Amino acid sequence: MLNAKNGTVTIGDTEMDYISFGKGDKALIILPGLGDGLSTVKGTALPFAIAYRAFAVNYKVYVFSRKNRLSEGYSTRDMAADQAEAMKMLAISQADIMGVSQGGMIAQYLAIDYPKLVNKLVLVVTLSKQNETMQKVISSWIDMAEHGDYKSLIIDTAEKSYSEKYLKTHRFLFPILGRVGKPKDFNRFLIQANSCIFHCAYHQLDEIMCPTLILGGDSDKIAESDSYVEMAGRIRNSELYIYKGLGHAVYEEARDFNTRVIHFLTSLSTDG
Repeated sequence: MLNAKNGTVTIGDTEMDYISFGKGDKALIILPGLGDGLSTVKGTALPFAIAYRAFAVNYKVYVFSRKNRLSEGYSTRDMAADQAEAMKMLAISQADIMGVSQGGMIAQYLAIDYPKLVNKLVLVVTLSKQNETMQKVISSWIDMAEHGDYKSLIIDTAEKSYSEKYLKTHRFLFPILGRVGKPKDFNRFLIQANSCIFHCAYHQLDEIMCPTLILGGDSDKIAESDSYVEMAGRIRNSELYIYKGLGHAVYEEARDFNTRVIHFLTSLSTDG
């Protein structure tokens, strides 16, 4: 019903998994966060289509993973270049882009380096330069991954992402989730995690010319809400909305999240 499909494109000597759904005339590309390093979007077309079905009316929605095989030192800027190549291969000449967490880092460089590809930009729970909180959190996850401690990695990610209200109801599930889905190795995650630590697009944010919506929560224990304010101060045609009482998983917890994004994407642009 939602025209949900799984696909791959070849980028260099490897593949990039993606999914698509919806039958709209316009393209919306969603770039997920660091969890992509543990598992790509392969096989998840239907769950994504259901979760984001509100977008399927007006859009052909694509959700892209990073490449299956990554080289050491692979940066968020490199990821943006590969994303631009994937769009070219699928004949997507322009799209609205929504990047979540690490996906937002990639989206920044996509808008900076390939402005003609980006119509509107949505940056969710992300940052443009490092802060102490992000450094500590990602470094601890790298340590867990290097020791193969998948369970602790999953539990800590959840604890730092969700609001206390959500955690009280769902915390009992995290140890169970920590026993399923463990990757064969953590190399892909480690490369992506390191790219987060070294991401710094702050001084080039003023090159982003497209209308931009920045979303996050005031209780973000990973990116911190001050990071959103920093980005809004540098991107000239931007709007900022911070949810009270929510954290890094605001895109899951905020009931009006999809509606807010759709309103921004479908509204007439104004220079600001």
